[in-house]
Amino acid sequence: MDKTYQPNAIEQRWYDTWESRGYFAAGSGAAAGAKTYCIMIPPPNVTGSLHMGHGFNNTVMDTLVRFHRMRGDNSLWQAGTDHAGIATQMVVERQLAAEGKTRHDLGREEFIKQVWEWKAESGGNITRQLRRMGASIDWSRERFTMDPELSTAVSEVFVRLHEEGLIYRGKRLVNWDPVLHTAVSDLEVISQEENGYLWHMRYPLADGNGHVIVATTRPETMLGDAAIAVHPGDERYQHLVGQMVELPLTGRKIPIIADDYVDPAFGTGCVKITPAHDFNDYGVWQGHRDESAIAALPNGGLINIFTIDARIIGADDDNGELVPADFHDLDRYEARKLIIEELGAQDLLEKTDDHKLMVPRGDRSGAVIEPFLTDQWYVKVAPLAAPAIKAVEDGDIKFVPDNWKNTYFEWMRNIDDWCISRQIWWGHRIPAWYDDKGDIYVGRSEQEVREKHGLGDKVALRQDEDVLDTWFSSALWPFATLGWPQQTEALKAYYPTNVLVTGFDIIFFWVARMIMMGLKFMGDVPFKEVYIHGLVRDSQGQKMSKSKGNVLDPLDLIDGIELEDLVAKRTTGLMQPKMAKKIEKATRKEFAEGIQAFGTDALRFTFAAQASTGRDIKFDMNRVAGYRNFCNKLWNAARYVLMNTEGQDTGIDNDEVELNRFDRWIISRLQQVETEVIDAIEHYRLDHAAQAIYDFTWNEYCDWYLELSKPVLQSEDSSEAAQRGTRRTLVRVLETLLRLAHPLIPYITEEIWQRLAPLAGQTGETIMLQPYPVSDNSKIDEQAIAETELVMQLNRGVRRIRSEMNIAPGKPLPVTVQNLSVAERTVLEETAHCSLAISRMASLDFVGAEATLPESASALVGSNGMLHIPLAGLIDKEAELQRLDKELLKTEKELAMRQKKLSNQGYVDKAPEAVVNKERERVAELESALQRLQEEKKRIAAM
Repeated sequence: MDKTYQPNAIEQRWYDTWESRGYFAAGSGAAAGAKTYCIMIPPPNVTGSLHMGHGFNNTVMDTLVRFHRMRGDNSLWQAGTDHAGIATQMVVERQLAAEGKTRHDLGREEFIKQVWEWKAESGGNITRQLRRMGASIDWSRERFTMDPELSTAVSEVFVRLHEEGLIYRGKRLVNWDPVLHTAVSDLEVISQEENGYLWHMRYPLADGNGHVIVATTRPETMLGDAAIAVHPGDERYQHLVGQMVELPLTGRKIPIIADDYVDPAFGTGCVKITPAHDFNDYGVWQGHRDESAIAALPNGGLINIFTIDARIIGADDDNGELVPADFHDLDRYEARKLIIEELGAQDLLEKTDDHKLMVPRGDRSGAVIEPFLTDQWYVKVAPLAAPAIKAVEDGDIKFVPDNWKNTYFEWMRNIDDWCISRQIWWGHRIPAWYDDKGDIYVGRSEQEVREKHGLGDKVALRQDEDVLDTWFSSALWPFATLGWPQQTEALKAYYPTNVLVTGFDIIFFWVARMIMMGLKFMGDVPFKEVYIHGLVRDSQGQKMSKSKGNVLDPLDLIDGIELEDLVAKRTTGLMQPKMAKKIEKATRKEFAEGIQAFGTDALRFTFAAQASTGRDIKFDMNRVAGYRNFCNKLWNAARYVLMNTEGQDTGIDNDEVELNRFDRWIISRLQQVETEVIDAIEHYRLDHAAQAIYDFTWNEYCDWYLELSKPVLQSEDSSEAAQRGTRRTLVRVLETLLRLAHPLIPYITEEIWQRLAPLAGQTGETIMLQPYPVSDNSKIDEQAIAETELVMQLNRGVRRIRSEMNIAPGKPLPVTVQNLSVAERTVLEETAHCSLAISRMASLDFVGAEATLPESASALVGSNGMLHIPLAGLIDKEAELQRLDKELLKTEKELAMRQKKLSNQGYVDKAPEAVVNKERERVAELESALQRLQEEKKRIAAM
């Protein structure tokens, strides 16, 4: 092995090997009849690039899949990408704009062809990046939501739902992007707090006896007002309910209505109702639409005043005659300005206040979203939601953590019909056709429509121009990717899948819709568990965003990046020079030397170590550096093991081995850690698994066992059987540890395993298809554990005193241990040669409690013992007193905690007797230790 751990020298090589040899394939390494395990990757957008959220999410999934693959399960991690309708169309349209063209210049067919060409050339960026993260995805089964097979599934679902009356076309309000000219989902709308104004406007009563005042942040929408609403219990306005007001600037009269929606304490208690341009107002209108005063209004009060560009409608548009000519064709903000001027001129503007408000903007275009009344296709969701709610209530699907099911229920029990149509070209075109009369025909193809409805070839048909919401095809992902509607072997084997790993932000938009569609078309849930993880935030807990300049690219952490390149990366494309300057300054301050190359394993281990259930992750670069050091520690440990075992008899073919207490201890601890890690992974506590592996590797195997092995291997007094036993333990424990850690850190474990496996008697081409370690309780030697803990306690005490008193590491120290039990003294005497070596003791002596010793630095050993190191020429008196104070405080705290527990009669009565007795024994030990520490402090203070 190379002297230095260099991840860039091994990672790409191993990934290429794994993929080329088919190790990621579904069922790889599984025996016939093995139980199945399947995870569906949340399909990233084909336009996307890897971000920290992807890195974290895929580390969790890859760990789970590698774990189950090694356990012999027939495992599939289904790969694929989403066609990302709006995002992809925007990418290609930008390319056309650079050439001075629009999609309309090309026409629909040619434009779609150009999108496919872009996808072939540039659409695989994120899948290449996922490979860099070590994702063991079955790439041979990679799917794309626009693949022919998936498109067939989409059409099939649409037609079946329409035939059952669960898909319909209707005119309703949607979120409308006036730049992209399409409806968008709530998830594609980002509401941001911005500075604005609250205009208070006077609406004159029609009888001329005064006016009412309403306040609005969008005065341009008044042109479409249908009513003024007040609370039915508001005594100020009860006498006005039923009267009419004159809608300023329009000449129309609209009624005053009473509705519980109105908050009497907000503003004046009067609210303008504009049902065609506000979701809440639309709800109020629905409750009053049959009242005569509303029904008598044009269009029953549902008056649209905007075009698709968010301009005021013109004279030739529908409802154009309802809008004063001065406002025709004006941009909405131009109309706002003119309306304010006209209201002021007519003394109808009461006042204008500064006001902070939440402004909805399209996440792609940045345009302010308008509630807009259009004809759209909808899914009637309530009949689909009922069984989806029941599935979670009955435990057929479990959320981890469990509390997220409450969020799911809240959304699902208050669900609206789902708008599934989008006014763009890239996507699954809606399988509906229209004749010249406007009649609608739905079918899997035009030919099917003609045959089913007897239309022949003479009736002209045109297909609906709209495409389906991307979430519609994504909702079919768990079964469509497995071959549905065909009853494929993959579908039979892997549906339902085992777990969905995702963030909380798409529980409704994707998770809930997959559950509804899975139950509807497969008759079973799409997954049995939903593991909800938090968001990856920066070290200060702030959400990562380009505008804050705190975004980290996982590949920059893996490969490293120079400061100037990082600055350029973070500031390129920022439109505001001040923001760019601010981000550049912050970047130079935080990353003065750029970002070093940490490697994939270190980044993956960092993600795993922070993967507690449901909590957001504060990502700290120092932790990545720490886990890079962990990988280096493992590498160096492997080099030590190989140097001491290669070409040597490791006892693989020779049973004449002798295991000392330290061999039995590390074997015992390995069994315990195996159980701990498996339990943690099975319960989605990768943080606990990572911590257990880290502690065992660093604090026990490397820091103690390797050191304790040296006296055995290097002493001429050691028997061949003893040396053989230690060599066998070195390689077998390390080989098992590599398998234990492989799902988290696949590259370094594979590289080391290839060198180590033959020495440990293991065969096979790759660690990733080796069996995952399983503990054997018969190998746990409690006596060896207790005895080794005693040896470690002795040596820790010596090391701590050496450190705290600033004694040179190489200076031999005489150590005396006082007041040990016979058994404890026997263990320490038998292992004295090890302690002398690893802690650089000049001598190790044992005396009884009655012995008089010189002034010494002391530490606790065993149940009642104390180690002493003479202070003459060694001690800093004040430093030693401070150290004793710390140990006294620690002992007092533990004693108080355990005494409090024993004073709780409920605990004493309910806890097992053996447990209570153990607590009492510990309290007695602590009381004795406290007395000895106090005496030691008095002795040092008197020096």
